[in-house]
Amino acid sequence: MDQSFRTFLESFKESWKRSSIDDLKKAISNDYQAREIRKRDIFDFGYDESIEGWEQAFNQFRGKDVQWVLTEVGIIPLSENEVMAILWASIIIEGKSLDTANLFFQTFRLENEEWQLVRSYIEAGLPLSKMNEIQFN
Repeated sequence: MDQSFRTFLESFKESWKRSSIDDLKKAISNDYQAREIRKRDIFDFGYDESIEGWEQAFNQFRGKDVQWVLTEVGIIPLSENEVMAILWASIIIEGKSLDTANLFFQTFRLENEEWQLVRSYIEAGLPLSKMNEIQFN
């Protein structure tokens, strides 16, 4: 895997953990497209809705002791300039872990010498116990 992608991905995850909306705005492509599945509901959205969602989440937790737990499941090179990262995310609030997690399949593309998040597929609200059972290769 390209070292520039690994460096970018670590920075992306740190921005997420720090709830840095400004950093995420820079990392997400203006052409971003996503699909989120929550139980049987399907939501398709783009850049603006994504940023709005991040802002709402970060604002909801502002002033609380929140720790984002981001677990990397795998990295799949899709082409010379595209890489998919599979991550799951959960949250610990005031020392208590939520019992759900979200599984992210995120595609990043190298555009104008910068990595950008261009697509996501998200399975939301999964039981955290199931995420902890994922086998890593």
